[in-house]
Amino acid sequence: MAEGDFRDIFYSAQDGLTLHARHYGGDEARDGLPVICLPGLTRNARDFHELAMLLSQDQRRPRPVIAFDYRGRGLSDHDPDWKRYDVAVEAADIMAGLAVMGIEHGAFIGTSRGGLIIMVLAAMRPSLLKAVILNDIGPVVEGAGLAHIRAYLQRAPKPKTLAEAVEIQKAAHGADFSALDAADWQRFAAALYREKDGRLVADFDPGLLKPLRAIDLDQPLPTLWPQFDGLGAIPLMAIRGARSRLLSAQTLAEMAERHPAMEQITVDGQGHAPLLETGELPKRIAAFIARAER
Repeated sequence: MAEGDFRDIFYSAQDGLTLHARHYGGDEARDGLPVICLPGLTRNARDFHELAMLLSQDQRRPRPVIAFDYRGRGLSDHDPDWKRYDVAVEAADIMAGLAVMGIEHGAFIGTSRGGLIIMVLAAMRPSLLKAVILNDIGPVVEGAGLAHIRAYLQRAPKPKTLAEAVEIQKAAHGADFSALDAADWQRFAAALYREKDGRLVADFDPGLLKPLRAIDLDQPLPTLWPQFDGLGAIPLMAIRGARSRLLSAQTLAEMAERHPAMEQITVDGQGHAPLLETGELPKRIAAFIARAER
């Protein structure tokens, strides 16, 4: 990645933790509707690099793009209290970061946990949301899918090299992501790990697993239909991996019933969650945001 593609933003959360975000786009992108990118549970701002580059350097309509590292991920501080790895706390962190950057509203893209945070923001500060893209997440999280994620994270091998990390990810997720090529897998794995003391480590606080372990999957998971309904007046796109284990086709259909204007994309050959820089997704995302901006 070239120097100058983005600048790092560090800011303080309400409880004093130092948090990080990437800001893409120079003066030429200043007047475009900002795009705010929120990653999945253990992921970070690097997941959005290719998409952020495309959106911030679009010749027709460049726009600023901000990709966040939640607390305990990427370059953000780890939280000494694992109970604060919570969607509502993280939503407040996002609002604090946007306030520091002087961003009053934008188009929000949320992958997995990021989409849950968006639905919480719809209840807390709906004026922030001018358009929403939910990537493989909805108001109903399938327990079997969450169990799969928890089991993988608890037993994930520790790679020594990036090549080994790629093979680990392919072994764990390859059946759900047959559409990815070698470059896709390379980016997917590289964004998950960082080098520390000469070896690769997962780029998130292991304490994140404690809230996952605390979930009783023998009981029905709470749903967020009231929060989703709060998106009713906001332009909405929902993306689902055809092989997703977390967002069912049935939930997607009900989302469309409740939000008839919602645009839907089902991504063949990908599971949870589709890589947003692949295939036709960047063009469709850019076009959706442009329409919402009018």
